[in-house]
Amino acid sequence: MKIVGVSACPAGLAHTPMAAKALEKAGKSMGYDIKIEQQGSMGQINTITAEEAKEADLVIIASDQKITGMERFSGKKVLRVDINICIKAPEAVIKKCVAAVSS
Repeated sequence: MKIVGVSACPAGLAHTPMAAKALEKAGKSMGYDIKIEQQGSMGQINTITAEEAKEADLVIIASDQKITGMERFSGKKVLRVDINICIKAPEAVIKKCVAAVSS
């Protein structure tokens, strides 16, 4: 399963990279192809291309902020999750998201 996502917090300096790294590490250890883009005051880091978005089975949005470029994910299963939970329990977030799109 291919998973892409975006993490973003108001400042984009701490929680954004922490959530992205936690999700990517957990996803890889669970055997998923995963890439998380970071959006914040530094701009976009690890940007998801239109091609990567098209190939994705699932999109995780770890934010309650407005996300730039949501049109890339049109027609995809998009799940919004709390950024703090992504940092604290990334495996549980991924399991829950995968179960939601697999059912």
